[in-house]
Amino acid sequence: MRIPLPLIRTSSGSHEGGRSALTCRFRCGDACFHEVPNTTANPYVGDVIAGALSRRSMMRAAAVVTVATAAGTAGAAAGAPSAQAAEAATYKPGKPGNPGKPGAGSGARGLRFQPVAPNTTDAVTVPEGYGQNVVIRWGEPILRGAPAFDPENQTAKAQAGQFGYNCDFLALLPSGERGRQLLVANHEYTDEVLMFRDYDADNPTREQVEIAWAAHGLAVVVVEEDRKTGKLTAVNRHHLNRRITATSEFRVTGPAAGSDLLKTSADPSGTKVLGTLNNCSGGTTPWGTTLHGEENFNQYFANGTRATDKRYGLPATGSERKWERFDKRFDVAQEPNEPHRFGYVVELDPHDPTSTPRKHSLLGRFKHEGATVRLTGDGRPVVYSGDDERFDYFYKFVGSKRMKKGSSRAVREYNMSLLDEGTLYVAKLTGDSPAIEIDGTGKLPSDGEFDGSGEWVPLVTATAKGAVSHVAGMTAEEVCVFTRLAGDKVGATKMDRPEDIEPNPRTGKVYVALTNNSRRGTAGNPGVDEANPRIGNKHGQILELTERWNRADATKFAWSLFLVAGDPNDPATYFAGFPKDKVSPISCPDNVAFDSYGNLWISTDGNQLGSHDGLFGVATRGPRRGELKQFLTVPTGAETCGPIIQDRRVLVAVQHPGEVDGADVANPASTWPDGPGTYVRPAVVSVWRKDGCNIGA
Repeated sequence: MRIPLPLIRTSSGSHEGGRSALTCRFRCGDACFHEVPNTTANPYVGDVIAGALSRRSMMRAAAVVTVATAAGTAGAAAGAPSAQAAEAATYKPGKPGNPGKPGAGSGARGLRFQPVAPNTTDAVTVPEGYGQNVVIRWGEPILRGAPAFDPENQTAKAQAGQFGYNCDFLALLPSGERGRQLLVANHEYTDEVLMFRDYDADNPTREQVEIAWAAHGLAVVVVEEDRKTGKLTAVNRHHLNRRITATSEFRVTGPAAGSDLLKTSADPSGTKVLGTLNNCSGGTTPWGTTLHGEENFNQYFANGTRATDKRYGLPATGSERKWERFDKRFDVAQEPNEPHRFGYVVELDPHDPTSTPRKHSLLGRFKHEGATVRLTGDGRPVVYSGDDERFDYFYKFVGSKRMKKGSSRAVREYNMSLLDEGTLYVAKLTGDSPAIEIDGTGKLPSDGEFDGSGEWVPLVTATAKGAVSHVAGMTAEEVCVFTRLAGDKVGATKMDRPEDIEPNPRTGKVYVALTNNSRRGTAGNPGVDEANPRIGNKHGQILELTERWNRADATKFAWSLFLVAGDPNDPATYFAGFPKDKVSPISCPDNVAFDSYGNLWISTDGNQLGSHDGLFGVATRGPRRGELKQFLTVPTGAETCGPIIQDRRVLVAVQHPGEVDGADVANPASTWPDGPGTYVRPAVVSVWRKDGCNIGA
C-alpha cells in the first residue's frame, strides 16, 4: 500500500532551487545569477580512480569495526540488506488518528507519525494529533525598555531591543531556572520590501538602514515550557535576554587577529569588528556556548572590484541595501579590508549578557552555513562547516587543547579559546567507480551505490607559539582570511553547495547536506562526479562520511551518498536502498539535526517539486534505514530553518514567509502568522504531541 504523496508541479523559473527572485535578491545578493566564483581546475571525484578499490576495502574494514564498537544495533544498517527488504515488504502506513491523538503510523522509532502530504497551504502544517504554537515573532520586545512592535512606526532603537528578522539557526540551552531554557537564534538577513511600507530600494532612508542593522545578528531569549505539552513561551525582558546586531562589538581571535589584512581606519589593531552579518546555521558546543556561521556577507559591500580577493563575489558597484551611503566601512573603495572581517564562525556565551562574542579566524573565512561540534576521545573539539556556494568545499577543524569541565568564569574563558589552537582541514574525495558509469543521470554505478574514500587535507595549524601554513605560497594569516584560495591550491573537491554538517551521536557517522547545483555539468562548468552525480542538480543529496576507526580526528574517511533527493518516482533518486514508493518526496536539503534515536531530520530550502518547504525525518540505521517521512510544511514563500528535535518537542524557524515575487507590505503573499491585515513576520514555532507523549514514539 502506497502512502498518498501527491506532488505539486509548478514552473521553477530561473532561480536556484524553488527560491523566488525576492529571496535571491535579499538573502544572497542574486548569487545564482553571478558567475561561479570557483574557476580553478581542481581534480574531480571521478578523475582519480587508481587505487580507489584498495582504499575502499581498507575503509570498509574500518567502518565495520567502527559500527561494531560504536553501537551494537548499527551493524544491521550496513550488513543486512535482506532484513531491510523483508521489513519494507511488510511496511504499512499508519492511519490518521482521531482528533487529539497522533496517527499510529508504523516506522522507525521516533518517526511513527502519519506523514504530512506535500501542499501549498499558507500555514505550518503538522501531522494529525500534533499541536503547535508561535514561540516568538519578529519585533516582539525581549529587552527591558523595548516597546511593543509597531511596524508602521518602527525605529532602530526599538528594533535593537526586539526579536530580529529572519530567524535561522536555533539552539536551546539550560537557563539555570526550573522549567525555563535559553533560546538562541540567528537573524540572517532583512527583506526591506516586506518590512517597510512603500520601500524605495533606490533611496532607503537612514532610519530604515539602521533598523536593518538592528534586525540582523543574534538573539538570546528565555523561554518557559508547559510541562503538560511541548509548548514554549518567550519570557520577555528577562535579564538573560540579549540582542547582538550589525553594530555590536566582536573580538577577532586566531592567526588573523591583528593581521594587516584586517586593519581598517576605524580599527588599526585589526582585532575589533563591529557586527555580524548573514548568520545562517550554527551549532552548540559541549562547553555551553553557541556557534554562528556568517554566510553571504559579500552582498553587503559596494565597489567590490577594489577588493583584494576575487573569490567571494562582492558586488562590482553598489550594494542592494545601499548601506555604503551611511557607513563608509561598507564601501570597499574606502575600506578595502572591511570584507575580510566577515565570513567567520562566531562564538557567543549566552549565559553572560556582558561577554564579547568572538570571531574565530582559525576556522576559516568563507560562506559558513554553520559549525557543528563533537569531541575526540580525549576531549578535544572537532568542528565541521560547509561553504554554501556552488562548486565550493567543506571543512573540518581539529583542536589541540582538551575541554575543561566546570562553569566558573575561568573555565568558561579557557573553553572559549579551544577553537584558536589546532588544525583546519578541507575535504578531498575519491570515487571508486569508473568515470564512464557516472553518466550524469543519477543512475547508480555497477557496485550499487555512489561511494568512495576521502582525506582531510591540512591547511593551517596554530599553537600557543604561533601558526604555520600548509599551503605553498600562503602565510597562515592568508589561509585564514582567503580560505577558499587555500582550498583551491590543495585540490579540494568541488561540491554541490555544502550546507549543514552533523555527526550522528549514536554512530559517529557524519552527514553533509548538499542543497543543489543547477550549474553542475552544464556548458562551461565542472562536470559530474561520483559525489555529485547529476547534471543540472535541482534537488541535492546527502553525503554520509565514516571517519577512519570512528575517530573524530582521523584524516581519512569513507563516504557514500545516503540520499539522492527528488521525486521518488524519478529513477535518479535514492533513499539508502529503502523502497521509494514508501517515502516522502524531498527536494533541496539544507539544515540537518538528530533526534535521540539517531534519526536524521532535514529541513529544506527551495523545494523544486512544487510543494512548500518542510521538515523531514529519516532513519539512518537498522532495517528501516532510508525511510523518510515529512513532518511539517511551512507557509507560503517560507524556508524551514534551525530544527531542534527533542523528545517532547520540535522547534523550527520559519524564515522569510511571504517572500514571493511581487509581494510587498500592501500586497502580501502570506498573512502568516497573525492573519489578514497584519505584517507577515518570521517566527519560531514549537510542535508537540497533543497527548503529551514523545514525538514519533
